[in-house]
Amino acid sequence: MTATVTQVEKLSAPMRLVWAWRDMKTVTWRNLLGSVRTPEAIFFSSLQPIMFVLLFRYVFGGAIPVPGGNYVNYLMPGIFVQTVCFGSVATAIGLAEDLQKGLIERFRALPMARSAVLGGRTTADSIRNVVVLVILTIVGVLVGFRPEAGVANFLLGCLVMLIFAYALSWGFSVIGLIAPNSETAQLMTFPLLFPLTFASGAFSPVEAMPGWLRGFATWQPVGTAVAAARSLMVGGVYSQPDKVYWALGWSALMLAVFSFMAVRLYRKVD
Repeated sequence: MTATVTQVEKLSAPMRLVWAWRDMKTVTWRNLLGSVRTPEAIFFSSLQPIMFVLLFRYVFGGAIPVPGGNYVNYLMPGIFVQTVCFGSVATAIGLAEDLQKGLIERFRALPMARSAVLGGRTTADSIRNVVVLVILTIVGVLVGFRPEAGVANFLLGCLVMLIFAYALSWGFSVIGLIAPNSETAQLMTFPLLFPLTFASGAFSPVEAMPGWLRGFATWQPVGTAVAAARSLMVGGVYSQPDKVYWALGWSALMLAVFSFMAVRLYRKVD
């Protein structure tokens, strides 16, 4: 079934939603096929967090005291959050590449929903995050990680992280649309993501940080996502149910703001 741009614009609101959903599925599948055809990208995106696991588990872990004394259980939720956040950077890089190649202009000329290109990109990147999380979970178990709160809570923690990363992907889509090329897009994301990741409780307790930094590390978006994941996956002394709500709240806020900004930028992109 085909339609012109004018015909799509005349559709009722429910039918527009159906068209938008179909368009987004098509773009998502196109991006996933691109990932399958470049397995090296998945390999190297998994290699970096694995190296972080081994580094902190066997080199730095013995020097970092944590509540409960089990550093690997403290570490892995932080690594999970770091991994999905850095995985979201692919959204900025992918959109910038599509702009460079002129693919976005071709999409804009087609009778498809404006949000489909962005939604398809962010959804595909979220699915790729799931694959990386599975690999990283296996590595974590091999080095001693045990989700003491149970399998159900572990999966719930993964869901909270993926929702957070999906919202973050929309923020990176804004960067991808304003960056002149993919290399610049990647460079623009890391100064934003590095402080949020390392100035959090991902690798060491926030209580050990200076007072002026402690509040920021505790309540900034990545900090709350780490605490929420640790609370759900490990529980015990790390149980902080309020941080789960904070992480979901940050996700909702980022999704609302960044999706609005990204769609507006997409409509204006040259």
